[in-house]
This record gives sequence, C-alpha cells and structure tokens, in this order.
Amino acid sequence: MSPTREPDHLTGSDTSTPMVFNDHDALLTLLARWVERGWLRAIDHAFTQFLARECPDASPLLLMAAALASHQLGRGHLCLALDETLTAPDLALSLPPEGDDREDPPPLPSTVLDGLTSERWAAALQHPELVQRGPGESPLVVVGQGAGTRVYLRRYWQHEQNIRQHIEARLQAAPLPAAPLRSILDALFPDTQASATPMPDWQRLACALAARSAFAVITGGPGTGKTTTVVKLLALLQSRALGETGQPLRIRLAAPTGKAAARLNASIAAQLERLELDGLDSDPEILREAIPAQVVTLHRLLGSRPDTRRLRHNASNPLPVDVLVVDEASMVDVELMAALLDALPGDARLVLLGDKDQLASVEAGAVLGDLCQRAEGGHYLEATRQWLDAACGQRLPDDYIDATGTALDQAVTMLRVSHRFDADSGIGQLATAINSGQPDVSRLVLQQGHADLSRLSLFNPGLPNSSLDTEDERLDRLAVEGLSTAFSNGAARGYAHYLSVMNEQRPDNTATNDHWDAWARAVLSAHGSFQILCALRRGRWGIEGLNTRITRALARSGWLPQWLADADGERWFAGRPVLVTRNDYSLGLMNGDIGITLARPHPENPAQVSLRVAFAASDGSERIRWVLPARLRDVETVFAMTVHKSQGSEFEHTALVLPSAPNPILTRELIYTGITRARRWLTLVETGPAQVLDQAVTQRVMRVSGLVVEEG
Repeated sequence: MSPTREPDHLTGSDTSTPMVFNDHDALLTLLARWVERGWLRAIDHAFTQFLARECPDASPLLLMAAALASHQLGRGHLCLALDETLTAPDLALSLPPEGDDREDPPPLPSTVLDGLTSERWAAALQHPELVQRGPGESPLVVVGQGAGTRVYLRRYWQHEQNIRQHIEARLQAAPLPAAPLRSILDALFPDTQASATPMPDWQRLACALAARSAFAVITGGPGTGKTTTVVKLLALLQSRALGETGQPLRIRLAAPTGKAAARLNASIAAQLERLELDGLDSDPEILREAIPAQVVTLHRLLGSRPDTRRLRHNASNPLPVDVLVVDEASMVDVELMAALLDALPGDARLVLLGDKDQLASVEAGAVLGDLCQRAEGGHYLEATRQWLDAACGQRLPDDYIDATGTALDQAVTMLRVSHRFDADSGIGQLATAINSGQPDVSRLVLQQGHADLSRLSLFNPGLPNSSLDTEDERLDRLAVEGLSTAFSNGAARGYAHYLSVMNEQRPDNTATNDHWDAWARAVLSAHGSFQILCALRRGRWGIEGLNTRITRALARSGWLPQWLADADGERWFAGRPVLVTRNDYSLGLMNGDIGITLARPHPENPAQVSLRVAFAASDGSERIRWVLPARLRDVETVFAMTVHKSQGSEFEHTALVLPSAPNPILTRELIYTGITRARRWLTLVETGPAQVLDQAVTQRVMRVSGLVVEEG
C-alpha cells in the first residue's frame, strides 16, 4: 500500500513548499474550504480575494497572513502574531472550532504551515500597496521584526495607536499636590487614618491615586469595593471643585451594557445614601447632589444613531464632561475604547473600573487586561510611595515598590480584600483557587461542603459515548426548582420563581400602564435571581441544547404551556426570556439586554391580549420598554446563557454547566467569570470527568495585541 500523501493543492514541486504559498488560486481554494467548514468567516475569505484581485503580484504568504489576521479579529485578537501562530498553529488559531465533528476535515493550519519559518513569512510581508509599517493608507500594517512580527488590519492598528496616545497624554499631566487631599481622605475613610495600620487600605490608596492622575484604573474582584471607592473619589473631586471654584464638576457614569449600567446605578444610589460627608468643608447636601447616580450605556453616552456606526460625540464634538467613570471596563473592546477616548476632552479625567481577571470583551481587544498586566505587583516608584504617605498617611510595603515602574503603573490600583465573600465563603475560596491556577485546591474546596456552594456531578463513566443518563432528572430539577436542598444557608431558586411572579402578580386586563410596568419590573427582577451559564453555544451542553431541554422541563412541570414539551426551534410564548445578540439602535436595545415575553392587553383595546417583550430601560430609570416580538430581529432564548454574555450581570443563584470534554474555550478566565456571577449561591454542574475542570483551571486566555503604554 502506498503511503498517505497530502492533497495535491498543498504540495508544490519543492516538497518543503506547500502549493498554497506559490499559487493564489490554490490558497483561495483552501480558504474557501475553511469557510465552507465554518473555520473561517466569509468576510475573511472575501477580504483576501479582494487583496488578490487588486494586487495580483502579492505573495500568497502575504495573503495568508491577511486572511488569518482577519480571522483572529473575529476571535478577539487585534493582530496576527507570526511566531505564536507558527509555534502551535491549531491552538493559536482555534481551529478546528468548537462543535466541529472532525470528520473528513480540510487540511489543518498545522499541516499547511508546517515547515514555514517566521523569518520567511515576515520577509514576504512586503508590498507597496498592501503593507506599511506605520501611518498610511495600506489595508495592512506590519509591526516588529522576524519572530516578533505582528500583522494588523489598519483600522485596528489605528485604534490601538489612538488609545495609547490618549492614555500617554493623560499620564503626562501634572499630578495633584498631596497635602490638600489628606483632610478629605481622612473624612471619607475615617477608619483607616492611622499610618500604623498593619496593611494599607487599598480603597483609600486607590481613591488617592485616581485623584492624583488624569487617567486611572481601579481593578479588583467581586466585592472588593470598586463602587465604594469611586463614589468616595467623586466626593473628593467635587469637594475640591466646590471649594476652589464654587462650581461642581460635570461627571458622567457609564457601562458597556444596559444590565451593567442598571446594576451600577443601583449600587451607586445605595452608596450615596450611606456616604458620610459631614467631615468635609462643603455642605453635605450640596455635595451629595453634585455626585450623579444615573448610569448610561457607553453607546448612549457617545450618541449612537440608527443605521450608522458614526457616533454623535467624537474629536470634533467632544463630550461635555470633566470626569468620566466607566464600570465593567473589561467588556470594552478596542474599537469602543478608541471612540470613547476620541470623544473625551483633553482636560477631562477618565477612571476605568473592572476586574482584570474576567473574560475580555466579546469583540476584539483586551484593553483592561493589557493595562493591568502588572497590577498584582504594584510597581510603584519611591516618589509615588512618598506622595501616598503625604496624601493618605499610609506607607506602601516594600513589596510593591519598583524603581523601574512605568507611568502607567502609578495610575493603576488593585483592590485586594473581598467584602462580599468572607473567609468561610465557598464561592470566594473557589474563585481564589481558580484564579491562582490551582486545580487541586479548587477540587478540595468543592468537596468541603460550603453553605453557598454545591456540586452536581452528572458524569457516569459506565455509560458508553455519553456523560449523562438521559433519565437523570437532576439537571431539570435544578433548572426548575434550584435544588435548594443542596444549600444549608437559604432557599436557592430556579426558574419557577420568576414564572410564579409572572402568573401570580399579573394585573387585571383593565389595569393602567403603570401597573403593567410595575409587574414587568417585578418579573424581570425575579428572573435575575437565577441563571444557568455554560461555556459553549453548540451541542448538548451548549446554549442550543440546554435551552431546548430547560424549555421542555418547565413545560412538563406546568410552568410553561404544555405544547412546548415537544416543541423544536425558537417559539414565542409568555415567560420566554430573550437575550439581544446585536445592537438595535432603532429600538434602543443593546447587545446583552435581557427581556421577558409577557401577555398583556393592547394599550388602546384591553380586550385584545397579545405578547410583548418587556425590557428594563438602559438609562437607570424604572421605565419599561415594551416591544412586539415581530420587531426583534436578533434575539435568542436565554434560559441558558454563555459566560461571555453574562459579563456585567450578577445573579443570586448561578449554575455553571461545564462541558463533558476539555475544550479550548474552557479557560481559567471563563470559569472565574462564571462563578463570580453568583452573589449568594453557586451550583457547579460537571457533565464530564474531573479533568475537564482541572485542565480549564490551568489554561489561560491570551489575546494578542500591542497595547503597551510607554512611560512619557
């Protein structure tokens, strides 16, 4: 029998040179096969075809780099890193993708790129019309040399450059003097005035450092006090402004999604009520009124408009703001961050809040993660320590001092003490163990019987080709009832809770609009008490399989119409929760917004009852937006939600369903983000062997970018 050989289109006369690197047609044919298989997006192929058509003399290696740079954008990377791609092509490119059955696959990237060196690939990235190293009009930008070469699509290279330049300019601004801040900080943080405090109060230090600089980042895990700190920061800034000029600063608060904006709005309102301002020179009530509580989405802040990507506010029409605070900054992609910085006046302050250890934005870039790469170690200069000593009366430990610290390091503070999860919290201990990359400790925490933590194992190694006995009803009971008996500290709820509120609190058909809005708010609030999260979209343990299963389980239990017990596909029914998957500016709905389908009478004809989808307003108000289902183009049922889509949300009880086998998508950041969506109870559902979680804990997300802010 003759040995297996590569397909003809892959091999040229020189067996070390794949034909795709010698011939445009062979390359485009390969890319077309990858598109047909779902490995590349159609836009990646079309982009490469356009370049080949416009510049027939372009090297196929250059065209391959263009196709893969476009592909990487779709996966969240800003650029294609040649060396990383060649070291482990399939892993670096995440090919084959999630859900591929691996049957009769096209040639893998590892096969196509085998034998290619980064030096040879980099040498081919030259064409006067297609490639430039820096500013220009070419569609591609190349940065670095040899093994360190990165390939960008120009627009995203420009976004990265703009972000870097804006931040560097703010880091060069003269810092505030320390002495005037001491009395204000003592009043805002009365419990930590003494310099003899064994460990520094990181909230106090973060407040001081954010006041010192025109650009600041405050990062920390759940419950570390990011909102508390920023409210006190705003009190500090407004107190100084009122004392010096008699006029308050124009302060705006924003978040990436409507859900995150609503949550921050409620949190800030609660903090303002408790905030002690009597020790400050300014009148407490005037000062309290000068601190805003209304939070808007970034798209609303920037003035997004229907049917166009152009924003109302930009460099030519900047935002009328002196201080801007952005929460959940880990969700902000590079394009949105660049637009935000372009629209920010040069003398305005920018404060970013977020958890650096969460998943990065769904779209390209990991801006917060890039900015916080060195946050754990502090890396503060001795001059910064002396400034903080004068401003706060607290001395930074030597462990956080670094003579080579950058300007960015001086503007980043990591909050290190969780006030939500105490020492006995299983959720807190599990989050710490996972974030530290310790699978053995994570497993031990799961076995210790914590009151707020439950493990549901559905794995049965005795079943062939399956990790779950189809007759096992525990997952269904979890979805419906919440399996509250698994917890010793309270009655964790399932989806039956919000459906009972929907049924029992429904107004009479003759009720006023205010009553219908109040009912919708109650149902939406109850829905937020429980959420099932998963890592994947496809398959039994992805949202596609789980949403169908949960819908049927709720129907069999009597909570949804009985006909749904055997229904296939997406149907509209009262109680259906839906997730918006794409911004709809005409309806004012943003990607990530959640609505509940409710049956209510027509406003002008109470006898006519029809389905409407109720969404909470994204402006922090209690207003309800009612939308006809027919007008919703990009929504999906959300009994199960991917962890990516859950960012910016929190739920009283969260159930995280792990897939039955290891998957490249399953990473430390994803697990950490999923479990920290839980406020009171967490159920971890394992559908496969223990190694699935163990491997995920040791596998990290690495987004490729070049956003490194240099010291000015």
